[in-house]
Order: sequence, then C-alpha cells, then structure tokens
Amino acid sequence: MRQVTLLIDVNRTLEIVHELKKHGWIMGKDFDFAYYKAEYDNFSYDPLQESKAVFTLYNDSNASYFMLRWG
Repeated sequence: MRQVTLLIDVNRTLEIVHELKKHGWIMGKDFDFAYYKAEYDNFSYDPLQESKAVFTLYNDSNASYFMLRWG
C-alpha cells in the first residue's frame, strides 16, 4: 500500500479519479482517495494548508504507474 499526495484542486482530483476508473481501476480495491481543501485564517491571504489530494494505491505496480503518470 502506497500513499501519494498531490497539491492539486478538486477539479483535477476528479479528473484523475475519472481517468483511473476509465482504465478499469476499482475504488476500494485498487485505489482510494481523499481531498482536503485549502484552509485559511482571517488575517492572511496565504493558506495555512494548501489544497491537496491523497491517493492510496493498494498494488505496487499501480503505484508505479500512478507516480509516472501524475507524480
């Protein structure tokens, strides 16, 4: 099991998920993902935490492909 964190927005995250499903990958078996939106405080324009997506890949060969394609 490998986890890959990408600093991307929600639209790009959903594009990647759609493409993985199009290639026949199954959520819960081949991969899972979680999206975390950017967090801001009230005193700064810079985010405390950037928006990111964390992909969990359950197969080492899938993890290698994922990293080559999007990492």
